[in-house]
Amino acid sequence: MFFLGYDVGSSSVKATLFDGESGRVVARATSPEGEEMPIHAPRPGWAEQDPAMWWDHLVKATHRLWGDYSGAAEKVGGIGISYQMHGLVLVDDAGEVLRPAIIWCDSRAVETGEEAFRRIGPEKALRHLLNSPGNFTAAKLAWVKQHEPAIYRKAKKFLLPGDYIAFRMTGEKTTTITGLSEGIFWDFLENDVAAMVLEALDLDPNLIPTVVPVFGEQGRLREEAAAVLGVPSGVAVSYRAGDQPNNAWSLNVLEPGEVAATAGTSGVVYGVSDTAAYDTLSRVNTFVHVNHAPAKPRYGVLLCINGTGILNAWLRRTLFDGAVDYDEMNRQALAVPPGAEGLTILPFGNGAERILRNADPGARIGGLNFNVHGRGHLLRAAQEGIAFSFRYGLEIMGEAGIDSRVIRAGMANMFLSPLFRQVLATSSGVTIELYDTDGAQGAALGAALGTRFYASPSECFRNLERKGITEPDPSLKPLYDEVYGRWLEELERMTEEL
Repeated sequence: MFFLGYDVGSSSVKATLFDGESGRVVARATSPEGEEMPIHAPRPGWAEQDPAMWWDHLVKATHRLWGDYSGAAEKVGGIGISYQMHGLVLVDDAGEVLRPAIIWCDSRAVETGEEAFRRIGPEKALRHLLNSPGNFTAAKLAWVKQHEPAIYRKAKKFLLPGDYIAFRMTGEKTTTITGLSEGIFWDFLENDVAAMVLEALDLDPNLIPTVVPVFGEQGRLREEAAAVLGVPSGVAVSYRAGDQPNNAWSLNVLEPGEVAATAGTSGVVYGVSDTAAYDTLSRVNTFVHVNHAPAKPRYGVLLCINGTGILNAWLRRTLFDGAVDYDEMNRQALAVPPGAEGLTILPFGNGAERILRNADPGARIGGLNFNVHGRGHLLRAAQEGIAFSFRYGLEIMGEAGIDSRVIRAGMANMFLSPLFRQVLATSSGVTIELYDTDGAQGAALGAALGTRFYASPSECFRNLERKGITEPDPSLKPLYDEVYGRWLEELERMTEEL
């Protein structure tokens, strides 16, 4: 039996065909290839995408999977979905999308969330929600109600991006508890939908979709979707989770003290805890993890840095017009000494940053000398700046009780760069373990568990192997501490201006 796994990001859609019998991936595909899906910014700080675009690229990626495995399509036994978190898709009674999706890096609802935080009361909100409403899905929905009332009146349900993909497959408007928690719709003390958030934002509770389990049947593939995908109708969608809980799942990060990380468009460190803790400033956020149960609680403490890999992608477009690959950029960066001869880059140019208390300062280049610095310096300073933003966030996570001594990551994006790994490991004092897995593979494994083809997580991960390890380099630690200190001074100057 085969399982389909999808990772629906803001840059691309990845698809995986997983053979449950062998426990191996037999095919992978990405759409679009060689480019990224566009993000529309009607105003500074806004970020929108057409949900139909996600579905179109999911279909294209699925067709690319079949190739030499066309016979596998008839043997698909389950579908899993991973998706970009915190987005907002509004649909009417017929399921038609009413406006472009407001996605994760959109900053328009910051003030709306902060006002709700004040109405609820900070102490009560943090005890019950473990977060401020901030710039999450609930605040985005309230923004639509305030600024686009005609659209709000037409809305039948709000959906997260993964909920929308599941709806396109099954025709059912559903979500999960993990999804409600990421949107700040979940009351951790009451173990129920957060009535206080709905009241503070004056939102209609009928807009909340039906709740289904993370692992288990969430609906079955309807004939229209099955025909488009080339899969038999009636196949169960049996797993769904946001990209960061799913990334942790794909790395078998399920127990307290275990930590996962990604560094794609944004950068994330995600630590698992059995304690419902929170950061009083909401710089890191706590959500329901995929294996949470009332009798055995599991929470994911998430550090998110919006501006990470997107900085590297911007440099590739701007400096090279996309004509060189990231391996060549890494080689040029490695040719420059640590510290980039005084050049520093703050990578905060992709919307409001939670670790900066929802400020949106933009990126900053400091210490630029026209007689000294060239492309290689910019490339090195960018990777160091991204690694230092991780270190800064890890220090905040430490205050929230997450001790990040070992970080597991997939072999993808910034973690493919030896320079980035070494700066992060040495500067932060962490060991980085690399595994050959990704979000789409994790979603396929989730589908296999959700259909009970696999009986337990341990069975799912029997073939998960560590492919590499990066240890801190004590000889470079003093140097990187000095460079980090200079970077931190630049950050403090920037925040004082906000």
